[in-house]
This record gives sequence, structure tokens and C-alpha cells, in this order.
Amino acid sequence: MPSPFGLDNKVAIVTGSSRGIGRSIAEHCAALGAKVVVSSRKADACEEVAAGIRGKGGEATVIPCNISRKPEVEALIDGTIKQYGGIDVLVCNAAVNPYYGPLAGISDEAFDKIMASNIKSNLWLCNLAIPNMVARGGGAVIIISSIGGIRGTEVLGAYGISKAADFALARNLACEWGPKNVRVNCVAPGLVKTDFARALWENEEMVKRRNAATPLRRIGMPDEIGGVAAFLAGPAASFITGQVIVADGGVTIS
Repeated sequence: MPSPFGLDNKVAIVTGSSRGIGRSIAEHCAALGAKVVVSSRKADACEEVAAGIRGKGGEATVIPCNISRKPEVEALIDGTIKQYGGIDVLVCNAAVNPYYGPLAGISDEAFDKIMASNIKSNLWLCNLAIPNMVARGGGAVIIISSIGGIRGTEVLGAYGISKAADFALARNLACEWGPKNVRVNCVAPGLVKTDFARALWENEEMVKRRNAATPLRRIGMPDEIGGVAAFLAGPAASFITGQVIVADGGVTIS
């Protein structure tokens, strides 16, 4: 019996995969046998990740992409199909948060940037990639969201709104594409030690309070999210779609 967690010969695109959670997802997928497309804005940073995957016997290629620019998103999808012949797994991980503070103070420009990069770009990616998955008999989409989409906050409201919208995007796409054997799910991490969240976890007092309120008494690490996404990409999750998998050390239950 083949492993229910294997991704042998599957082609996986992971956006925002030059560091942090995205990098871990790319490395996990490659370790399980996938051919991984490492993608973020900076080609050099992506190549470092791809080289590490190849050094461990995996297969990876680099296609840089700024997910806020539709022509670059189109080039990412087209380049993957040209390189590997198709797409089986799409991980929408790249996101932005240019504003920290109350919603009363956010500019239209910052709000629009968050919504465009964190929601609209995911729709672009899915609309371009999923038809190819259908042609191959099915596939899996994993959108990396956040518990910010579940909980309110005084300083990350716009980001949280965008992440809540990702939940709805996954549910609707799951309904649309389920009959064609394409699954769409979200992962909602809590606070994870990444460069993206550095302003939060470098605040010792804030982390102390967060740890005290978290059943596991600590924040997360990127590899604790990478494995969840890789699980959702594989056959072990073949009956899971339209769901939000929370990985937060239990902070949202306490």
C-alpha cells in the first residue's frame, strides 16, 4: 500500500516560499516526493531554497513572482506547466501586511493593497491553476490564512479581514470545483516565528502574555505549519475540502 502522505511525482507551486512558512511547505512537499516550484519576488532567495531541496535529493525549480501583478501570476502558472507538464498542488502562501494599527487610521492605498495581495491574487492563482488540475484528474489547493480571520484585534484588522475572506474563498471554490475532484482548504496558523511576524514575536511582553494564554505555552515554528499544508495536499486528506485547519497551539480555544 502506498503511503497516504506521499506526493510522488506531484507538481506543487508554493508562493512566498523563499522563507518562513512557505519555505517549510516547499521543503515538506519536496521531501514527500513532489516536484516543487519555489516562488517569491526575489529569485536569489528562491534559488537558495531550491538548491537546498535538490541537495537533499528532491526536485525544485524557481519561478519568481510578485503575486500582486497579474502578468507575473500568469507567467508563474504558464511556466510551471511548461516546466513540468501540469499542476497538482497549489499553495497560496504569499501575503502582505503594510499597516499595523486601528482600522480608523488605515489609508485607502494600504487597505486596497492588503485586499488585492491577500485575496484577489489567490483568486487569480486558483482560476488559472485549477482548470489544469481538472485536466489531470484533480488536485489540491491550500490557502495559508491566519487565526486573524477568526479573532478580532485592535491593530491587525485589515489583515484579519483579508484572512477571513480567504476562508470564504476556499469554501466557495471547494463547492465549485469539488465535482471535478479539486479540493480547496485553508490553514490558519497562530503566531509563528517567521520574519513576517517578527514585530509580534520580538515583543517579549506580548509573547509572554500569548504563551500564558496558549495551552501549549509557546508560539509555533514554520515546520509545524509546513507539515499541515503537505498533509492537505496528499491522499491522506482526500475527503477534506472547504475546511479551515487551525494550527495555533490551542490559543483560540482558551
